[in-house]
Amino acid sequence: MHNLFLIISLIVFTGMVSCSRSDLHNKEKIDAAECLIETNTDSALALLDQLDPSELTEDSVKAKYHYLKAWGHLKRNRSMICDSLITFAYRYYSGKDIVRDTRCATAMAWYKFWAGDTPGAITMLDSLSGFNNVPDSLKIQALRIRVLLGASEYQGIEMLPFAKKLVAAETDSIRKLEAQFMLVGAYEYSGQLDSALIFIDNLIDEALNSKLGEKQFIFELERAQILGEMGRNSESDAVIEGIFAKSSPDNGAADYLHMQSAMNALNMGDTQRASRELAMADSMAARLRGDDDTYYRSFSNLMRTLIEFKQTGKMKISHVSGLNNRQRERYNRMKASQWESERGALQQESRALALKAESEHKTVIILVIIIATLLIIAAAAWIIIIRRQQEREKEERIEALQTMVDEYKAAPAPDPQSATSDRPALRRAMLQQLGIIKMVAETPTEQNREMLRKISSIEGETNGELVNWDNLFELIDNLYQGFYTDIVNKYGDLLTAKEEQIIVLMIAGFTTKEISVITGQTTATIYVRKTSIRKKLGVPEKEDIVTCLRNHQTD
Repeated sequence: MHNLFLIISLIVFTGMVSCSRSDLHNKEKIDAAECLIETNTDSALALLDQLDPSELTEDSVKAKYHYLKAWGHLKRNRSMICDSLITFAYRYYSGKDIVRDTRCATAMAWYKFWAGDTPGAITMLDSLSGFNNVPDSLKIQALRIRVLLGASEYQGIEMLPFAKKLVAAETDSIRKLEAQFMLVGAYEYSGQLDSALIFIDNLIDEALNSKLGEKQFIFELERAQILGEMGRNSESDAVIEGIFAKSSPDNGAADYLHMQSAMNALNMGDTQRASRELAMADSMAARLRGDDDTYYRSFSNLMRTLIEFKQTGKMKISHVSGLNNRQRERYNRMKASQWESERGALQQESRALALKAESEHKTVIILVIIIATLLIIAAAAWIIIIRRQQEREKEERIEALQTMVDEYKAAPAPDPQSATSDRPALRRAMLQQLGIIKMVAETPTEQNREMLRKISSIEGETNGELVNWDNLFELIDNLYQGFYTDIVNKYGDLLTAKEEQIIVLMIAGFTTKEISVITGQTTATIYVRKTSIRKKLGVPEKEDIVTCLRNHQTD
């Protein structure tokens, strides 16, 4: 029984340790991912992908997981539709940790953009960029995103202060060039074309000195566009010719270069050249971009409509419908992509919830099994205890009966001259009478009790009790060499009637339970009275009462 309890305890302890180790393992992986997130973002995300977010129970661990996941997606410029729980991390770290608080706010703004709420993202970034207690090293990512979203919304005046802050904050030379290029766009969208031209000229010179050919190409293309915006179409054409002279005719931006030439020609009233340049642009786009030319066609269709209107002086509904359809097509593609991302995120969350439900179901099953096992063990233990108690009582009865037999065998042989030559038969009768009393005490059914009352009342009234105590005392005296008389003579003044009854039954080998049946008292009362007898007779705590009394009788 002890071993069984030990095994169950070991199983429960092992389960608790296993859960504890699982939590510790998750924390270690998340901490390792945090160490790698800046230097090796892909490895950090790979570590996080190994975890099941439904197993993260502590708010601190859950917040760190979703913060790192979203921050990693932001750094890798991935879709953040699946990072909806960045809001949980943002609320958890708000006002607690300046680094995580700032990064969570940045990631949440980027999530809003991916979810289609660009104005909400810009508002959030504007608020974050204005925090005076946040160092530039933490705000720089938010500034980059703010300027990028401002450019996507064609902001000018609103974007200028953020673009300037970004230029001042960037320390890497390439990133600073990119920030200055965004500042050029801000000047251009705000209508400050002179400032835009000055900045783009500086960027071209810097790219030339640093031998950044690709950057120089992009900057010169932007210069051609700015000159065209300023109405300096001939200068814009010269810049375009210079670009073609330094690069192949089918360079990566050839379609946009020819489109800019078409725009310059249209602005100068030369619709024939504008048509030729636009046709060349369409041909280049088909060769360079293939089917992925939606963005280009959004410009070329407008240009074609303007050229036809310039040539004919008429606007056709088919032109307007074509433009509208292209815009609708682009919008639908964008929404389809967003819906696909959202569906993927919902599927991922659904899988996570399914895993969590499965885990909880298994936990409930394990708990039910453990509880059922414990109940079975408790029931088995109770049955074992009852059976052992019954066996112990049987052993006591057997031992008492054996004592009676031994005493009978040890009795002195009868004197032939004595009038008591029939003493063995008498002794056997007395033992049988005592055995009947024990039988009733062992199985105290109402029928047995009534039978014992009838037997006991043959020689006198029992006054409702199971036995005639006077006859029983006489019986004990005869069987145990005057034991009861000796007890009364020595301790009669100390003992109560109930205590005398208990003593004579003890000397006859009755168990505590049997004594309680014969005397009509509870077992608890018998134990209390035994303690009282021990104190009154001066029997030591570790010594048996019956043995002590028999020894005194012998003395």
